[in-house]
Amino acid sequence: MTLSPRTRQRLLSAGALVGFFLLWELACLAFGVSDLILPRPSQIANVLIDKMSLLWPHAVQTLYTTFAGFVLGVLAGIVIGVGIGSSRLAYDVTYPLLVGFSSIPKVAVVPLFVVWFGAGTVPAILTSMVISIFPVVVNVATGLASTEPELEDVLRVLGARKRDILWNVGLPRTLPYLFASLKIAITLSFVGTVLAETVASNKGIGTVMMIASGNFDVPMVFAGLFLLAAMGVALYAVSSLVEQRMTGWAQRKTDMAMA
Repeated sequence: MTLSPRTRQRLLSAGALVGFFLLWELACLAFGVSDLILPRPSQIANVLIDKMSLLWPHAVQTLYTTFAGFVLGVLAGIVIGVGIGSSRLAYDVTYPLLVGFSSIPKVAVVPLFVVWFGAGTVPAILTSMVISIFPVVVNVATGLASTEPELEDVLRVLGARKRDILWNVGLPRTLPYLFASLKIAITLSFVGTVLAETVASNKGIGTVMMIASGNFDVPMVFAGLFLLAAMGVALYAVSSLVEQRMTGWAQRKTDMAMA
């Protein structure tokens, strides 16, 4: 029986993942590593099973906060990216401000959000939003800038207005860049959410990890990390699936390359 290239790739990925955790387990047993330093995967799995009723509400809170911040960040990033990608003046004025703002450590703005909106969910959503805007802006603006000037000139000769060129050519050309930025933004959104939860919240995986680390409950900390990783992979997979549906015309034929 001959396996398809895609099936072989998935089996290799699954095997590598299982091998990684098996090596981790065996290394901890062989060297007698304390669970206060590095818990074994089996210990982390036991914590996830035994404490899932405790962790689940916090996981839902973190997922909700991250998704809300991610959506707001993507919408804001698209609007700003279209604005600076369509106008040279807007680019010259706005882009340096965006670079400067993105250079500010987001842990420094969380206390400001707490002062303005109080502790809780809102600062976490805002932190998740602001940390995910910049990659979307950069990729959308780059996608619009990649439209060939010759194509725009031809469309203008045919009577197309700037808005028509943007809607029918510029934005479709930007979709591959946009989805590439979404994969980056979703991981950054989780970083922003957990950062805010450890500073200014009493609910969420970040809060659970903060309390667990204070109690030297390292397996619980790793259980929180595993949950964050699982949620991040799930949202990344959803983004990839939507990308395949909407931008299949722009993707390389990897199956042919692997055959």
